[in-house]
Amino acid sequence: MTGSTVAGHEEHPGRALAKLLRNWWESSARGGREKPTQQSLAKRLGVDQTTLSRYLNPAHASTAPRRIVEHLHAVLRAPADDLVRACALADAAAGASTARKRPAATPPPVTAERVGSTEPAGSGAPAAPAVPAVPAARASERNGERNSRARWRDRSPIAFPTLAVSAFLLLVLGCLAWWVVPTAGEGDAKAAAKVSDRRSEGTEWPLARQGHVLWKARTVQYLLRANGFDVKVDADYGPATAEAVKKFQAAHGLTPDGKVGKDTWPLLITMIDSRTPKSEAIRAVQYLLHHAGVPTDSSGTYTLSTMRSLKEFQASRKLPVTGIGDEDTWRALLNAQGPDRYK
Repeated sequence: MTGSTVAGHEEHPGRALAKLLRNWWESSARGGREKPTQQSLAKRLGVDQTTLSRYLNPAHASTAPRRIVEHLHAVLRAPADDLVRACALADAAAGASTARKRPAATPPPVTAERVGSTEPAGSGAPAAPAVPAVPAARASERNGERNSRARWRDRSPIAFPTLAVSAFLLLVLGCLAWWVVPTAGEGDAKAAAKVSDRRSEGTEWPLARQGHVLWKARTVQYLLRANGFDVKVDADYGPATAEAVKKFQAAHGLTPDGKVGKDTWPLLITMIDSRTPKSEAIRAVQYLLHHAGVPTDSSGTYTLSTMRSLKEFQASRKLPVTGIGDEDTWRALLNAQGPDRYK
């Protein structure tokens, strides 16, 4: 590892880890992507925002466990070469934290030869106070117990390996259960997230036009790409996006004004289910779900996670809980977003 602070001890591994994680987060806004807020990122990781802030604060030694580091690396799409170094820093930081918390070594037990002795502990040291002698019967009993345990270990060469293997299998099964079954508070961001309690601001199709940025622009661009238009998804409803909307409108017999409203949205969207071939349309629904308070994956594929997220959103908006992105669900998702943003 070049520049590693683990081997050279030039810097506390926790601080080096915090700087690296902070750099991942700050550098995640690239290629037209938005940098996620710490609140949304914490939901995806299954931790609270205060904990995530400590992990990303270079002023303090990060205690982010390896699981969080690996999840952050994937979510923020950090450079592949950084993962090995980040995991090494996380392990080193955990080891340093354990060493600080480890209690001081206990003094050696008082043996029968030293019971009641008043000899100095070392050269020039003051004499230790006399310790009452342990009754011979009690000392013999303790020695017998220790010898019995030692004899049992010697006679049972299979017992300890069997216990170790059993513990390992239980750990593997627990990890599989954690990965497959989404439960609140774990790494599955969709399960840990709560539906936003922000009410929909309307029930009609919103208007998206040139000058809009962020969610309106990005959604229109995803859907244009799903309909065969080669536009850049940069969250900026600029002249190129407006021109593509005009071409789409003209092809469908609409007035080509470059604005996406109540007549254009129903033609631009598509039904989202397991048979939908348009990955960009699925990605648009996943994006809107995330910003409506129901984080899900952003794979462009209709997964079980996407279906569960759609059902969760539909239930929160009193819609039929089908897990299918129909027209009513699209309209509700658009109305559940934040306020308009302009350049």
